[in-house]
This record gives sequence, C-alpha cells and structure tokens, in this order.
Amino acid sequence: MRYKVLTVDDSKTVRIIVKKAFKPFDCEIFEAANGVEGLAVAAKESPDLILLDVTMPVMDGVEMLTKLKSDPALKGIPVVMLTAEGGRDNVLKIAKIGVRDYLVKPFKEDVLIEKCSRVIDLKPMNEGPAKAKSILDPAELLIVEDKPAIVQQIQEGLKHTPWKIKGVSTQAEAADQMSKATPDLIMVSLSLPEEAAFTLFRLIRTNVKTKYTPVFALVVKTETQQQQQAQTVGFTAIITKPIDTLDLESKIAKAMNLDTSQRYYAIEGDMMVMRLPEHCSPAVIAEAGAYLKPKFAEAVDAGFNKVVIDVHQIKSLHMGIIKLLFQAMQTCRELAMQFVLVGNAQIISECKGFEDTRGWTFYDSLEEAKTNLSKAVGSPALAST
Repeated sequence: MRYKVLTVDDSKTVRIIVKKAFKPFDCEIFEAANGVEGLAVAAKESPDLILLDVTMPVMDGVEMLTKLKSDPALKGIPVVMLTAEGGRDNVLKIAKIGVRDYLVKPFKEDVLIEKCSRVIDLKPMNEGPAKAKSILDPAELLIVEDKPAIVQQIQEGLKHTPWKIKGVSTQAEAADQMSKATPDLIMVSLSLPEEAAFTLFRLIRTNVKTKYTPVFALVVKTETQQQQQAQTVGFTAIITKPIDTLDLESKIAKAMNLDTSQRYYAIEGDMMVMRLPEHCSPAVIAEAGAYLKPKFAEAVDAGFNKVVIDVHQIKSLHMGIIKLLFQAMQTCRELAMQFVLVGNAQIISECKGFEDTRGWTFYDSLEEAKTNLSKAVGSPALAST
C-alpha cells in the first residue's frame, strides 16, 4: 500500500525537508501552503497522514484542524502538528481537538520519520524492478553477543562469504551500530543480561529502518523455554549453540531471500558448469535440485548447450548425490545439451560399486572436461544409463 502524506506549512523549506525525509519510503507527498489549501487537498486526496503547521496565514493550523474534525469524511485522518519551540503549550491545548503527535521546529528528519512511523506503516521504496540478491553479493551482518568466542566462530565459519560480520557485546553498542548503518540481518544472543535481547528486539521492530530486518536468536540448545519465548515474540529464526555454521548460512540465505543458485551453477565461457560442494547434505541436495531445471533451461534459452557436471570436491557418494546426478543427466538429454562429468579417484572407485553408475565416465579436471566437451555429443556410456 502506498501511503499519502499531506504537509501543510507556509514554509517552503519545511515542505522540502518533509519531502526529502519521506523520499526513501513508499509514500506520495502532497503540499499546501495554508489551511484553506490544506482542506482542499485533504478533501480531494484523502491522505493517510497530515503534517500540520500551527502558525500560517489565511487559515492557521488550529482552525484547519477544527474544520477537519467537524467533517465526517475527514475527521478520521491522523494529524501530527508542527510548531515552533514557543508553541508547545498551544499544541497541548489543542490536543483535545485530536492530534496524534507533535514536532517542535527545527526537527531532524529521522525524528519526523520515527513519529510518523507510529501512525502509518512506512516501508522502504523499491528502486526499479525487483531483483533478487545473490549469495555472492556483499551484506552487512550484526552479531550482538557478549561471548567473543561465539562471534569468532561465526566469523570463521562464514569467512568464505562476501558478508561483513560485525560483533558487539551490549544493547547500547548494537543501537549505536544500527544508527550508523542498517544491517541486512541481526543475530542476538538470548543470554545477554537482564533480558536485554528481548528489549533490543522490541527496539529493532519499532525502528522504521529495521522493522523488517531479519533477526535471529542465538541460544543454547537445551534452553527450550528461551527458544519458545523467542518464537512467541517473533524472532525470524532460532540458532542453537553449538552453532552449525552450514545450517546458519542456509538460514541466513533464506531469511534474506538470496538467490543461492550461483553456489552450484555458473556460465563459464561457452558452457554451463554445475558444481557440487564437498559437503552435500540433504539440504544442499534439495537446494541444488530445485535450481537444476530452471538454470539448465535458462542456459539453453541464452544459447548455451554444453554442461560440465563437476563433483570432484565430493569425498564420498551417497544415494542423494546419485539421484541428483541422474536428474542432471536426464535434464540434459531432454534439452539436447551435451554433458560430461568431472570427478576424483574416490568417486570413480565408488561408482564402480553401483550397478547404475558403473558405466559413468569422468574427466580428472575441469580444464580437461571443457577441452573435450566440444568434441563430444555426450558420453556414450552416460547416454546409455
């Protein structure tokens, strides 16, 4: 929903400041220079919020507010009053007429947005067409944890990612850090003293800049009561200690809605390369499998008809990997794509122990596979499986 905000002020400078403050958010700003113009715009546009100056020529804010509240069609519109320092008492007097809040001039843009976000649910503006962020894109992660070893463990476990991970140990430090830069994801330890984690969570959710930011709870696996409390208040995910960083990375990607296909699929030169990582857990197999057909079809649509299926990093086969490889080969055949396999000595040896994989042919290196792929129509041994 795109909100309509009406700013009624005889100062053009103030109206410019208001427009600038709301620019990052999905709002439409309407302007009026006095109460008469303000009533006319309000009647025509039915704004979701009115920012109303007290002192104006022609018709001041008090008279406009009185007329608003006497009009059945307009009386429900929330109003935030703007006043000079000396006008505070005046605002308090007219509060009974019906104002939601007030601001004293001069005011800071973030204070204006904070007050208005209590009235309307401000959401950041999407710049241009929505584009899924990739797992390879930089991101800012904030960890609020008073145990340095945990912060170091997460930083070490995620050091292969392009993510910048900052650790702080207190609620105050977290608030200070968030005021400097809005993180893409926040992790908060539930073991912070005096239930500071839940206090911080409430602050995060009431701040217009972080209200939609994913927030993970870090908690000892056996602390089931704390986990239930975190789920009840609305933490995005629960991460139990000791931390499985592979699971954490997967949950971060999901919470941030990241495109993770580039972990497994990439166009290199004139061909598609499908890579499986060393640790192929059921979650990894499911993730790679979900992208398989769309990525292969996307490659064909872009003019690529060759695929290298690279499993040389895998230490040992299991049935999930074998099924995924069969799926990849079958998809290649359906799309008339040429394909070859790259493996290691252990994988080649294990394949000979399965009836269905005994005839698979592997190249020893990616370079060798790429060189020979252009000469092959697809390995006869593979084509017969």
